[in-house]
Amino acid sequence: MIRRFYKDVSVAEVSGGWQVMLDRRGLKTVGGAPQIVPTQTLAQALAEEWARQGDKIDPADLPLRDMADYALDVVAQQKAALAQQLTAYADTDTLCYRADPDEPLHARQGDVWEPLVADFEARTGLKLVRVSGIIHRPQEPRVLAALETRLGCEDHFVLAGLEVMTKLAASLVTALLALDTNEEPGALALWQAACLEEEWQAELWGRDWEAEERRARREADFLRAWRFAQAARGG
Repeated sequence: MIRRFYKDVSVAEVSGGWQVMLDRRGLKTVGGAPQIVPTQTLAQALAEEWARQGDKIDPADLPLRDMADYALDVVAQQKAALAQQLTAYADTDTLCYRADPDEPLHARQGDVWEPLVADFEARTGLKLVRVSGIIHRPQEPRVLAALETRLGCEDHFVLAGLEVMTKLAASLVTALLALDTNEEPGALALWQAACLEEEWQAELWGRDWEAEERRARREADFLRAWRFAQAARGG
C-alpha cells in the first residue's frame, strides 16, 4: 500500500472521452498513456474506486483501474489477436459440450443450456454444433469467422470485459449473451448456468468450502467484468 497523495477526485470530459482527475491532474495508465475512457459512466465508476480509498491506497481495491489500463495498454494494440484468441473458446464452448445422452447430467444440461444456445443462435443467425461426450467436434469455419468479425468490431474496453467473462465461464456464448444483458440478475443467471457442472458435482458429493470460495471469487470477477463492459457502452 502507498499513502494517499490526493484530496479531490473528479471526472472531466476531455478530447477523446472522459478522464478521472486526482486534484485536477488526469490519470495515466501503467504504460504512461492518458487513461481516457469512452463514457462518463465508466469514468464515474473509476472515480468511485479512487474516492473510497482511505489514508492508504490499496491497489487490490482498484480492479476497474486495472481493467482500463489493460484495455488501453494491451487490448487496443492487439485487438485482432485477442478476437482470434476468444473465438477459439467457441470451438470448445462449455454450453455446447454435454454428457452422454444416457447420463442424468445430460438432461440437466439440456434444460439449462439448450435455451441459452438457442437464444444465441436466434440473436446471431449462427448454428452451433452440440457435442455429447469428450470427443471434439469443431464448429463450422464460417461460424468462427463470423464470431471473430463480431469480436473485432467491439470497442477495446468492451473487449477487455468480454475476455474476462469468456475465460471465467469457459464460454464465449455466455460472455456474449451477458454483454447483451442490461440487468445484473440476468448476467448472474448466465454465470450460474455456466457453472452447472460444478453445481452438479456439489449436489452429488457435497460442498467443499474452498471450492465454494473460489467460485464466489470467480463470480465476483465475472460480474465486475460485466459491469465494466456495460459501463464502457454507457449502460
